[in-house]
Amino acid sequence: MGGVEGNASIAIPYTIQPSRYDGEDILFCIDVGKESLVGMKSTGPNGRPMTRLDSISQAILLFVNAKLTINPDHRFAFAVLGKSASWLRKEFSSEVDSAISALRGLSIDSTSGQADLTQLFRIASHEAKKSRAQNRILRVILLYCRSSMLPQYQWPVSQKLFTLDVVYLHDKPGPDNCPQKVYDVLVDALEHISEYDGYIFESGQGLQRILYRHMCVLLSYPPQRCNQDDIDVPKSLMRKSPAADSAQGDDSVTVVSQ
Repeated sequence: MGGVEGNASIAIPYTIQPSRYDGEDILFCIDVGKESLVGMKSTGPNGRPMTRLDSISQAILLFVNAKLTINPDHRFAFAVLGKSASWLRKEFSSEVDSAISALRGLSIDSTSGQADLTQLFRIASHEAKKSRAQNRILRVILLYCRSSMLPQYQWPVSQKLFTLDVVYLHDKPGPDNCPQKVYDVLVDALEHISEYDGYIFESGQGLQRILYRHMCVLLSYPPQRCNQDDIDVPKSLMRKSPAADSAQGDDSVTVVSQ
């Protein structure tokens, strides 16, 4: 693309250089601790209450279909988080059927307590090097559901090989729950680990539409992102009442600037 710039007597040519849009390898890591079985405020087609895990599976399929519509070259793999992270579907694939098959293999780890994210970051770092060798970028999307125990991790601050996004579904604060402290640890991990601007979203309201909204924002391509504080979408279509704003604040953790 070319053109001219300047006044009528001086024409200055300019060109816009083409840039490469690298395909993404996206690793979903899904929390399979017992808190993933907490019910959402919705029911499935058969009237059965939807759990967080059910809703996460549907949200991932929404994301995969939308992302492949944007660019069919994107690829997806799947891991689960119990006490530590392990593979669910190791091969990165652009096939929707592969994603459906992987999600059908999800099962709850009722023995898991505190989650250690270190192995997840090791897996992602190893895969990121392979992705870079193919002129691709790697992103991890962590879907986390625990409110009663802080996650932990150990990772050198100098290694930022992949982008980390987090969606945190949590319980209300209470004597046995500390969602704000969990959120703070997840923010620290994101800032410590992520190569490009990583996003973190949370909800304690149990509403599927909020989860879907967060996943739609995560469709954004990491190298082209703005800072999360500058996001002003999606726009609300109706004016919220002060009572509604207050009710939402009771269920959500406070976003504290880091």
